[in-house]
Amino acid sequence: MSGSIVARLKLARDDFTLDVDLQLPGRGISALFGHSGSGKTSCLRCLAGLERAASAYVEVNGEVWEDSTRGYFQAPHLRPVGYVFQEASLFPHLSVRGNLEFGWRRIAPTERKVSLDQASELLGISHLLARKPSTLSGGEAQRVGIARALLSSPRLLLMDEPLAALDGPRKREILPYLERLHDELDIPLVYVSHAQDEVARLADHLVLLEQGRAMASGPIGETLARLDLSLAQGEDAGVVFEGLVVGHDPQYDLLDLRLPGSDGLQLRIAHPAHSMGSTLRVKVQARDVSLALDAGCASSILNRLPVRVREVRPADNPAHVLVSLEAGGNALLARITRYSADQLALQPGQPLIAQIKSVALLG
Repeated sequence: MSGSIVARLKLARDDFTLDVDLQLPGRGISALFGHSGSGKTSCLRCLAGLERAASAYVEVNGEVWEDSTRGYFQAPHLRPVGYVFQEASLFPHLSVRGNLEFGWRRIAPTERKVSLDQASELLGISHLLARKPSTLSGGEAQRVGIARALLSSPRLLLMDEPLAALDGPRKREILPYLERLHDELDIPLVYVSHAQDEVARLADHLVLLEQGRAMASGPIGETLARLDLSLAQGEDAGVVFEGLVVGHDPQYDLLDLRLPGSDGLQLRIAHPAHSMGSTLRVKVQARDVSLALDAGCASSILNRLPVRVREVRPADNPAHVLVSLEAGGNALLARITRYSADQLALQPGQPLIAQIKSVALLG
């Protein structure tokens, strides 16, 4: 199907079987998320042709790269993919410019989608072009590796945990550049990670893999909010919103964000002024949402939204429950004690006030 990435893969090893049937958006960032051994890297390698599945069908925006039923397999070097690994693996004898030009020169001028100057500017490495890889920090080297992959003018960009080998500050250094790729380039990206906050910040579409199977695949906001998935358990559980900037209070330095598709529901976050009409991605952790029967009296909690209960399920801690809520057409999660749930007599359809103690700006 045109406008999508289709991957139907069956790959068997002695101790592991990958069996997935995925249809991902043909643009934006799709994340393959799961614990080690869930099949994320195997999926990526099959997309690149580095691993050949016994049964496979791979199609990228209308181009068939593999169809085992017809015996068709496009070799890895013929697939227009850019691949970014955990380590940058730059050529040590070449300068940064030499590393970038290595792939760029192999692409016919008429097929080049990204210029060397554009890639250097997007990744913030223009000042590094004369340097040798041995003089770069881990974050700088990985940005060069990403730029090198872009300069192969790929129709699909694959990233296999590109931040896993970096410490916290280096990860925070690279994430804004990955967001720029999302915003400024029309190249679909499949991104492998086991870090939920990383995925929440970057991805549009999320695939949850467990033991070689796709347990869920869908828009990130909907998928993170599903109580039947392991994503809703644990301390990182929460939902993301793309809020529309509609106002700013200069006296208190508070930014007003309208929830997508809602009739005026807003979040207020402590943040400097931002362009009116622009969007910002935020995450609301389930543990930061409390529930009340009515708006009640004044409170130090800024965000108090009218919601309705969708579903209540047990949490991984027997003292807690997870509550799925609907807020102006948007999914919200709350993690509260089982005692509180009983006191509120929670049931589907019940109107409540969600009190959001903290909103994390992603980016």
